[in-house]
Amino acid sequence: MKTLQKLPLYLLSAGVFAFASCESDDPVIENDGELITDVTLHFTELDEAGNPTGPAMTFTAYDSEGIEVGTAPTVETVNLASGKSYLLEIEVANSIENEDITEEILEESDEHQFYFLGSAFVGTTAPLTYSYNDDNGELIGVKGTVMVVESPATNNAQIRIILRHDLDKNYPGADNPNFENYNSAGGESDLDITFPLVIE
Repeated sequence: MKTLQKLPLYLLSAGVFAFASCESDDPVIENDGELITDVTLHFTELDEAGNPTGPAMTFTAYDSEGIEVGTAPTVETVNLASGKSYLLEIEVANSIENEDITEEILEESDEHQFYFLGSAFVGTTAPLTYSYNDDNGELIGVKGTVMVVESPATNNAQIRIILRHDLDKNYPGADNPNFENYNSAGGESDLDITFPLVIE
């Protein structure tokens, strides 16, 4: 009689154990950072009404092992004109896997954001200003507007572009494209690359 009374308790314990075992075996889905081998910056001059004029100027950075894991990326110098405004469009790719990472960034727009730092954008003598202008209104930085000051204090600067992944976009200051404390918003960097800038 005592054995029969205890039987449901044994069955219950076994069921709980089996359920816990199944739970622990379930794979944990992680959103890993992107491997980026190619970064392409397209600068298209804008007229006074903000419309693109003429062909885009293209500048690239490349590392066959991945820009964040390689040792010496090849980086072109960006040349812009004093007093001009440009549409800046960024393309990133993984040539190892033949992947268009730009598409993934747009698909996961709530998890990605570019920041624009370096002496080109930060400091009292910075010659450039940047504003987000992405098509869907999300702050991403795949597309934005760059303005070059008239008669800048320096004709040489550094354009540092950082792509953050899994950040908290609601963190105070995270909506600023020149947010120097981007680490405080969490996440990790998929990309951190610096282009030399020459202003003519």
